[in-house]
Amino acid sequence: MDAHRQLERRLTTADATAIGLGSMLGAGVFVVFGPAAALAGTLLPAAVAIAGAVAYCNAVASAALAARYPTSGGTYVYGRKQLGEWAGFLAGWGFVTGKTASCAAMALTFGSYVGGGYAIPVAVAAVVALTGVNLLGITRTALLTRILLGVVLAVLAFVAVAAVAGPHPAAAASPDIAGGAAGVLPAAGLMFFAFAGYARIATLGEEVKNPARTIPRAILAALAGAFAIYLLLAVLLLNHLSAGRLAASSTPLLDAVLASGLAGGAPIVQAGAAAACLGALLALITGVGRTGLAMARAGDLPRFLAKVSGKRTVPVAAELSVAAVVILLLLTSDVMTVVGFSSFGVLVYYAVANAAAFTLPAHPRYAPWWLNAVGVVACVGLALTLPPAPVLAMVAVLAAGAAGRWLVLRRRR
Repeated sequence: MDAHRQLERRLTTADATAIGLGSMLGAGVFVVFGPAAALAGTLLPAAVAIAGAVAYCNAVASAALAARYPTSGGTYVYGRKQLGEWAGFLAGWGFVTGKTASCAAMALTFGSYVGGGYAIPVAVAAVVALTGVNLLGITRTALLTRILLGVVLAVLAFVAVAAVAGPHPAAAASPDIAGGAAGVLPAAGLMFFAFAGYARIATLGEEVKNPARTIPRAILAALAGAFAIYLLLAVLLLNHLSAGRLAASSTPLLDAVLASGLAGGAPIVQAGAAAACLGALLALITGVGRTGLAMARAGDLPRFLAKVSGKRTVPVAAELSVAAVVILLLLTSDVMTVVGFSSFGVLVYYAVANAAAFTLPAHPRYAPWWLNAVGVVACVGLALTLPPAPVLAMVAVLAAGAAGRWLVLRRRR
C-alpha cells in the first residue's frame, strides 16, 4: 500500500450529480418540514427560498474552488490553499466531526423506520453494509446512489400527487400556528441542513473525470433539482395539511399521504424514507472518508488514514475509521440531537469556502467575488440563529481540535 497513492478519476457528470442530489434528498426531506414549519408557519416557502439562496452562494464558491483544486478534501484543501493551514483545519475538523454525527443520525433514522424495536442493530448493520459498498470502489457507490435516488424521487412524486389530489380535511380542521417573520431565519437554518449534500461532489474532486467542467455542472444541477423539489413540497404540504398540522408532525410526508385517504400508501413512503436514509448515509460516509484522507495527507489527522489500497483505489483506513466512530456513536449516544450541532459545523465549513473563493485571483462568471462575500455573511448569520446548546457544543469541539493541533505542531517542532 502507498500512503500517497492517488485515487482514480471514474465519475461522470451524471454520477457526480446523482451523488449530490442523493445526499440532499436524504432523511431530511422526510422530517425537516415539521420543525421548520413550527418556526416559520405559513412563511415556510420563504425559509426554503432563503436556505436555497445561501446554499447557492456556497455551491458556486465550492464549484469554483473544486475546479481549481480537483483533489479529495473539499473546503479543507481550499482553505489551506487560499487562507492558510488554520483556516483549512477549521473547515475540515468541523466537517469531519459534524458529518460523522450526521452519519449516525441517518443510520438511526433508517433503523427506526425499518427495525422497530431493533433500530440500533439495524442501524449498525446498515453502516457495515454501506461501508462494504464503498470499499468496492467509487463506481459501485455511484451506482447504488443512483438506484436509491430513483426510489426516493418516485416516492416524492407519489406524495406530491396525493397532496394535490386531496381531499384536504386536515387543512380545514387544523388552525394555523403563529409563526411569522421572526421564525423565518431559524427555519432557514434548519432547512439549510437538508441542502448541504452538494459538498459531497467537491470532496470527490480527485475521482471526477474532467473536474474543471464536471464539478461546477454537477453541483449546480444537483442544487437546482433539490431546490425545486423542496420548494414544491413546502407549498403542497402547507396547502394540504396547514401550518399547524405540519408543525406538529414528525412524519409530514407520511401524514400527507394518510390525510388523502391513501392508507395503503404508507409502506411506499416508509420505503422511500428508508432509501433516502441509505442514500444519504452512503454519500456521507464517502465524503467524510475523503476529507479524512486529505487531512491525514497533510498531517492534521493520523498519517495511517492517508493510505489508499486495493485495485479500486479506495481510502480503506479512512472509510473503516469513519464506520467505527459512527457505530460507537450508535451504541453510546442519542445522536438525533446533533442536527443543530452538525448544521453549525456545516455553516462554519461553508463560511471558510466562501472566504477562500473570495481570494481567488480570477472568478468564473457564476461565482463573482461579491457573491462570495454575501455567502460568508449569510453562513455566519444563519449559524447564529441556531439554538445555543448545539452552537456551544460545536464551538467546544472546534476549540478542542485546534488545541490538539497546536500541541502536535509544537511537539513536531
